[in-house]
Amino acid sequence: MKTIEIDDELYQYIAGQTQKIGESASEILRRLLLGDDTKPALATPEEAVSTPATPISSSIFDLINKQDLPAESSVVGRFLFILSALARAHKKQFTKVLEIKGRNRLYFGRSAEELSEAGSSTNPKQIPNTEFWVITNSNTTRKKMMLTETAIKLGYSEQDAERIRDLL
Repeated sequence: MKTIEIDDELYQYIAGQTQKIGESASEILRRLLLGDDTKPALATPEEAVSTPATPISSSIFDLINKQDLPAESSVVGRFLFILSALARAHKKQFTKVLEIKGRNRLYFGRSAEELSEAGSSTNPKQIPNTEFWVITNSNTTRKKMMLTETAIKLGYSEQDAERIRDLL
């Protein structure tokens, strides 16, 4: 087994091509580059995702491999990675994140300026491969709460929202 380094944008693309839970980067690349047309295996009962109350277009669990998260060394990196995967899975619904706010500050916005104007020390970062921005200077507990609220807004069950939160 060889190790290669790839940039974040390419990694996001590869992760976005996942067709089954637990599919490795090697399997994805083999399928994309070599045309390996073997059909993806069905998820095992342990991997099965519970059905949410509101139907969703796709699932973050189809896009994120839990073993890929350690590649993001910081909490902020994992936070942005998870939000990016949610945005990919729910392109049409992702604008709902703009409704998630704190008592006195915005958590999500369409620009860094919008978030900076709504509070001090927000440290806004763009969610990769989206037009959305998020504040990143909050503590890990607040980031987990933001992920949970985002998942609920996108139609995930409470149980799946907790699973998403726990990816951080």
